[in-house]
Amino acid sequence: MKGYLTAVAGIAATTAVLFPLSPRHVNATTVALALLLAVLMTALRWGSRPAVLASVLGMLCFNYFFLPPIGTLTIADSLNWTALAAFLATAITVGQLSARAKQRAVEAETRKRDIERLYQELQDAFERASEAEALRRSEQLKSALLDAVTHDLRTPLTAIKVSATALLGELGSTREADIEGQREMLGVINEEADRLNRFIESMVELARIEAGALDLSRRWSAFEEIVSIAIERAGNRLLSHRIVVALEPDLPLLRADARALAEVVYTLIDNAAKYSPPGSEIRITARYTGDGMIEFAVEDEGPGISPELRECVFDKFYRASDAGKMRSSAGLGMGLAIARGIVEAHGGRIRIEAGAGGRGARVVFIVPTGDEDKAESANDFPDERTPAHSGR
Repeated sequence: MKGYLTAVAGIAATTAVLFPLSPRHVNATTVALALLLAVLMTALRWGSRPAVLASVLGMLCFNYFFLPPIGTLTIADSLNWTALAAFLATAITVGQLSARAKQRAVEAETRKRDIERLYQELQDAFERASEAEALRRSEQLKSALLDAVTHDLRTPLTAIKVSATALLGELGSTREADIEGQREMLGVINEEADRLNRFIESMVELARIEAGALDLSRRWSAFEEIVSIAIERAGNRLLSHRIVVALEPDLPLLRADARALAEVVYTLIDNAAKYSPPGSEIRITARYTGDGMIEFAVEDEGPGISPELRECVFDKFYRASDAGKMRSSAGLGMGLAIARGIVEAHGGRIRIEAGAGGRGARVVFIVPTGDEDKAESANDFPDERTPAHSGR
């Protein structure tokens, strides 16, 4: 109803303004255009029906007030019939087109809002899916951690408990055989306690690396010293293997955390001993690359690591064994993750490739010597690729 009243008011106001000015100051064409403008405004504001009413009223006012004879609806000149008909047709057409244009604009705005709403819903769905995926991965990580912790804590604790219980039961015994048995049990307790301690240290070290809080104590060290510390720590693990150490003569000094790099070298040697058969060779090499970097490698004669797993083995809690019989010796799966963190903290890179002739695995890391005038970016680390070989 308001639209119709507005249409009447618009035509009336236009007529009231123009009538005193005609015919001396405005002609019929000007009046017609002014009335068409009133119809157009009505159509844009209120739609097609009020625009049709405005068109009819405009035609009547145009006839009554501006076409001779003035003050009547009679049309004396036949040409005025044509003008009046043209005005009415034009007014209705303009009103309809304007109303449709407005309707399309409203529909376009509605579609835009619908698209924005759908996009927001889709974005919310993606976020929920991402949260669900993150939750799923978190649950997988918790399961892997629980499995690893259960194994790596329960085994040494069981050994310690059994040995301690047996020792308590044998208190007071003075027989030589019993004393020897007690010595062996104490050895078990000592070894398993060290294993637990190493496990806890690894967890703390990994947490520091992931938090970016690894504190490196850099000093100038000889790489031969670092390798020697790692081999000495490996100790009994290497008794059943042939160890070949081939370090390039006159290696430059390394400005690094010797203890941390010795941990990396030990991890690589320890893994090589775990995954290669007794009596096989473990080859330890180091060379200066000539661009301010030292390349170190540990190569074994085990089953190797398939190309698709070579990156995965650096993930925390990932075990590189495919066979269940090797899982018990695979450990917690933190060693290589810690090794990568330490190497990258020194500005280096670490990778896995096939051993000589495609046999076994060769783990290589490269670190800068620490000479700021010569050391290059770790991005220059060679990206060599070797033939695929069997999975570990």
